[in-house]
Amino acid sequence: MTIGGQAPVLIQSMTDTETADVDATVAQVLDLAEAGSEAVRITVNTREAARAVPEIAERLYVRDCRVPLIGDFHFNGHQLLSEYPDCAGALSKYRINPGNVGGEKSYDANFARMIEIACRLDRAVRIGANGGSLDPRLLAQRMEYNRGLPIPLSENEVMEEALAASVLDSARLAENLGLPPDRIVLSAKLSDLQALVRVYLRLAEECSYPLHLGLTEAGPGSMGLIASSAAIAILLEKGIGDTIRVSLTPSPGQSRCQEVVAARQILQALGLRRFSPQIIACPGCGRTGRNLFQDMVQQIKTRLEENFPGWSRDFKGIENLKIAVMGCVVNGPGESRHADIGLSLPGTGENPKAAVYTAGSLHCLLEGDNLADPFIRIVDQYIRTHFLPRP
Repeated sequence: MTIGGQAPVLIQSMTDTETADVDATVAQVLDLAEAGSEAVRITVNTREAARAVPEIAERLYVRDCRVPLIGDFHFNGHQLLSEYPDCAGALSKYRINPGNVGGEKSYDANFARMIEIACRLDRAVRIGANGGSLDPRLLAQRMEYNRGLPIPLSENEVMEEALAASVLDSARLAENLGLPPDRIVLSAKLSDLQALVRVYLRLAEECSYPLHLGLTEAGPGSMGLIASSAAIAILLEKGIGDTIRVSLTPSPGQSRCQEVVAARQILQALGLRRFSPQIIACPGCGRTGRNLFQDMVQQIKTRLEENFPGWSRDFKGIENLKIAVMGCVVNGPGESRHADIGLSLPGTGENPKAAVYTAGSLHCLLEGDNLADPFIRIVDQYIRTHFLPRP
């Protein structure tokens, strides 16, 4: 797992199973990896969880799942990594929160034990501070210093400064203990979007360590999705960020994989990576005939998504394919010509024939109630004649 430099921005996710439940954890890791997560973090908070990690890793290996596992440690990581060397060896990376390593007298010793294990096993470490678990000792020191300034900063500004200092100070300590800088990743997560951006701008200015992005406690549903997307996109657009996680609170029974799908869509929308063909569709209006257009778009979208895995398996580069499904003559023909393959449906009152364009030229006209089947056949033919088969 290469992070930073010219490597692509990687997608991470995290299980919400009890790690000691090996069956449930393995199943969820497999689901997340299948959805596209390129590293999966698991909670290691008890001796039972630590004992389960090697079996989890082995079962994933047997299932031919090579996704790196990241151990999430708080409060007792120094003990668990020391007491369970098989757990330490089965993990690819350790996540350490500077605010939860120990008090003033124990912090250095506890942190050093974890870093020494990482050095010995050549493991990467993410030093990740959170606004909700910021080291109170460090924050109190910064507040006290701030009160003596001629023009004191606001409490929020001091907190942001302390959050950045927490991970930077710990990273320097890790280097002094022998951990190579290319094995260190930093994160400083907050639930406030603007504050998060300010902290990461500070980190990007003050260090060259790879940075892991994510808006913590973003919330459920569209609220969390929009806030996370905005925060991550702002930073990625500035060239900041090497790994990302979209932290969403799933609804009861909802798949955890939604956060992976969202992360892939963010990277694809920004043009940083390509994972699947792009489908362009207009929102519809009074010209399109609401039910007819929406039903048709959904049918075509479903059929395309059903076929993408097979096409991707058989042909190289179809993730770069651009497909348009448009609703009327206003923008339909133009967008369809700009796409690799486009379908311009007839709007209300227009000629009841749907024009199909391939490579910028009119390919044919389709008629009838079911346009999805013939359109999918045209897409399939286009792929077979324009993309190289995989060996």
